[in-house]
Amino acid sequence: MAPLTDLPVEILQDNLVPFLPAKELLRLTCTNKAFAALCSDEAIWKRKLVADFNYTGAGTARTNGWKVIYRGLHRPKAFFCRERANGRLGVVDLPKRSVQGVPFPFQLKFPPSTRIVSLAAGGMSFYALDSEGFMHVWGTLDGSTYALDSDGFEDAGKTAYTPHRLLMPSPIRSVSCGRLHASALDSRNRIWNFVNWGRPFSIDSPVLHDLTAPPVQVESGWSFSAVLLASGEIFVWWPFNDPLAHIIQEHRDAIGPDQSKRARANDKREISCLTWDVNSVELTRLPHLPELPTLGDIGNAEDDQPPRIVQIAGLDSRIVGVTDQGHVLAFGRLSDAEDISNSTWEYLPNFSDLNLVRRHKTFADNLAVPPDVMKITHVTGNFRHFVAYSTGSSSLVLIGEDTTTPQSTPDIKPGLQNRSVISVAIGDWHSAALTADGKVLTWGEFSSGALGLGDPAKLAPGTPGGYSANTGRRQARPESVVTPTVVRFDYGTKEPRDRFAFELTAAGWHTGALVMDLDVSVLRLAVGSFDKDHSRMATSFSPLLLCLCSVPP
Repeated sequence: MAPLTDLPVEILQDNLVPFLPAKELLRLTCTNKAFAALCSDEAIWKRKLVADFNYTGAGTARTNGWKVIYRGLHRPKAFFCRERANGRLGVVDLPKRSVQGVPFPFQLKFPPSTRIVSLAAGGMSFYALDSEGFMHVWGTLDGSTYALDSDGFEDAGKTAYTPHRLLMPSPIRSVSCGRLHASALDSRNRIWNFVNWGRPFSIDSPVLHDLTAPPVQVESGWSFSAVLLASGEIFVWWPFNDPLAHIIQEHRDAIGPDQSKRARANDKREISCLTWDVNSVELTRLPHLPELPTLGDIGNAEDDQPPRIVQIAGLDSRIVGVTDQGHVLAFGRLSDAEDISNSTWEYLPNFSDLNLVRRHKTFADNLAVPPDVMKITHVTGNFRHFVAYSTGSSSLVLIGEDTTTPQSTPDIKPGLQNRSVISVAIGDWHSAALTADGKVLTWGEFSSGALGLGDPAKLAPGTPGGYSANTGRRQARPESVVTPTVVRFDYGTKEPRDRFAFELTAAGWHTGALVMDLDVSVLRLAVGSFDKDHSRMATSFSPLLLCLCSVPP
């Protein structure tokens, strides 16, 4: 039998190494330098993250560090800081603090067998995906209404005070949240809509069955949902507008008071979802892109193909998109289908063209150094703001509003530039950024603690997140934070802990992050904890979710 070293590298890389269990991969790295290099290839560990943990990292601009993330997902921690209203804290017993919300990251624990790999935040709720594709929810999907204790989760006002697992037909790949609804894409490319947690429905449309252009992203705006296909086409629908709202109400009326069809949680905090299909709604397609200029200084060869949208972000009533060639565009209003016929795509040159970005006051005043090349690759947005950003050590972060026009200039915060930002999350009045080296930075309004910078009563006056003066603290409200400030995830520990964040979300008045310890001995121990089938982790480690939340007055 020929030794492994005689096989072509391409065969090893594509047909052998990715299918080895992690323990065997690590052993193979110890044999010689060639296998050490091969088994440390970032692409291999990225593939294993998808296969073993259902983790794609699609919500970030991460380009490396996949092996570190793989080790951390053996023992992830989930932290949040947020308001306590509507059950969005996910716990009953709250940590001690001097304000209504929880102004510092605290851990939300899940069962030991559950490994959370992704987070999403709604207006008054949280969503978490685990390594098996189950969705966990807590808070209230629609806190503007209410439900009785006897009601099931077919009512949008029903509160889940602790995380509940939704039992769906297929594993979920990604989730996107609006204010009072959510959309999800499952492993079969079906799109699920949640206007309540008990009776999600799928959108069945011919445009979603084209195998040459499958859905690549589902996105929820404030009150609409959209899907981006691999072809670059975008389709939109409105769950709270007719005709879809009428169909939802008809379905609810048809079930009536039948108690056997109530979506109640069992003793394991599981909700057996009563799913149904909608196939009578025609999705609304956004128009084609206008003619766009060729962008220079984007760091790669000129593309002779027409630009194509590769990522979208939903705002209050607009969609922002970025093309594969770095153009940033905005479309809307999107209040209903009629708005689309009266709207066009607007190219945003001050968010796309490096020559124009260099003229910005931030760079003209030498508050930050502009890069030599810039290609915007990611956009994210929520409510009234969006962010367009590039990747790498010279990454730029450009902030816009829902009123941004082709003449508008971005808000460029010096503290976010050239910091390898890989993800940005936006709440109502606060924002957060995640860097490639695992740091979370927050800025904006205090929002009852959503910044996660600490208890303002225990911070020195003038400190970001604290009060501006010693007097009147009980009546005062902490000042807004202008400069993005690093969040620590070791609040309440006996000694400082170095932790690495790799997932970030925010909405409303709350923030969440997935974090792992950087203790090398802990990571080594976790890597050795595979069970026999090497496809899931042993259950001796519990994930930790870090929560940052606030409570509105």
